[in-house]
Amino acid sequence: MNENFFYHALQVDPKICFGCTLCMRNCPTEAIRIRNGKATIYENKCVDCGECYKVCPSGAIYVAQDDFQSIYNFKYRVVLMPSVFLGQFPEDIKASQVYSVIMDLGFTHVMEVEASALIHSKLSNKYIRENEDKKPLISTFCPAIVRLIQVKFPALVDNLIPIKAPVDFTAIYIRDKLLEEGIEPEDIGIFYITPCAAKIAATKSPVGEDKSTVDGVLNMDTMYNMVLKEIKVRGKNYQKKISANDVSSDCIIFSLTNGEKRLNNNKKSFAIDEIHNVIEFLEKVEDDEIEDLDFLELRACDESCAGGILTCGNRFLINDRMFQRAKKLAERERNGETLRKKEISKKEDLLIDNANVSKIMPRSMLKLDPDINVAFQKLSKIRELAVKLPQTDCNVCGAPSCKALAEDIVCENAKMTDCVFMQRNLEMRDSLSSNESVEIMKKIWGEEKLKDYILNK
Repeated sequence: MNENFFYHALQVDPKICFGCTLCMRNCPTEAIRIRNGKATIYENKCVDCGECYKVCPSGAIYVAQDDFQSIYNFKYRVVLMPSVFLGQFPEDIKASQVYSVIMDLGFTHVMEVEASALIHSKLSNKYIRENEDKKPLISTFCPAIVRLIQVKFPALVDNLIPIKAPVDFTAIYIRDKLLEEGIEPEDIGIFYITPCAAKIAATKSPVGEDKSTVDGVLNMDTMYNMVLKEIKVRGKNYQKKISANDVSSDCIIFSLTNGEKRLNNNKKSFAIDEIHNVIEFLEKVEDDEIEDLDFLELRACDESCAGGILTCGNRFLINDRMFQRAKKLAERERNGETLRKKEISKKEDLLIDNANVSKIMPRSMLKLDPDINVAFQKLSKIRELAVKLPQTDCNVCGAPSCKALAEDIVCENAKMTDCVFMQRNLEMRDSLSSNESVEIMKKIWGEEKLKDYILNK
């Protein structure tokens, strides 16, 4: 995969956006600007964390997805379903009913993503033991965190564990299993139900890989509503006899906060969720304020995947349902009602052979210049301009901060006169007319926000 390319699942519909700035003010990487009254995403800064999507009051920010009908491009259609998907459904709807309805929707095979979680943890622990010099080692489970480290904490990219995510392990397993059954490779289509935008982006432009292990991604909110509707039509007692899933109690809660950490054998580990918390912690790690760490489980969403922007329920309720399901399955395992050793374990050697990704490279949020000397000159210019700006971070210039405006000016994406304080200063010195100031504001905020108003006296 071209490391200079990032696919972004988060998109802005300019017909709906009215430039409220909530997305810009909440973006943890300052990836959003207001131009002509509309939100604009700077692709080199965006990590697809979904913070903008969560706060957008108009629904102008949306998550692009594959057309569901694309599953019919394949004769054998596999859906990889994360355990968090099942956690959204009310307690009176069984996992087997969800499996049954998904099969009715057009899939030929259903498998839970976390079936490979134990193998994934085994390899992660092995990598940590063999790389004592790189501590703290950082999980690559959350693709938004991987991208965040690439663009905001490039000094920590060598600390990322270069191992595929469980969804990739499970996809490799099921594809190989179908090939062994004599199915032609071109007839197999594997689709992943995602709880977030970052995993869509990771599928379209995987970091450290040339091609994704899955053929398409389906938004979880879309799939949840489709399945729930069909369950209501068929009745809650409807279910088919289907083969048992390959997930154990240890794996069900793997995608939740502490899910990886609890399977980690290292002495000093932390599990941190919500991207702003992660950024605060990584800043301390980067500044050597926190030492002697073995492993970090970092997730962009609050409550990890249960808080994904494409889930349809309360993250705390989803979390509780997943724990309850894991508890029930653990009781069955203790009573010998289900086999502890799963089918996927028979393919452990195959998964180990295909576990690694190539070296993960840092990416620059600021594309200043390919010439290092010119880049340093521009960096000095940014610092110089930032000092001259008022440091109010008022957002009137269409940037999230004065520092961001300074960067935009040097990158020729803005002008010093975009700052309203600079405009007033120039007007006082008769170097800028009020009409010119209005025209500048129109380019940032659009005609509508600067229409004539009649003030009541």
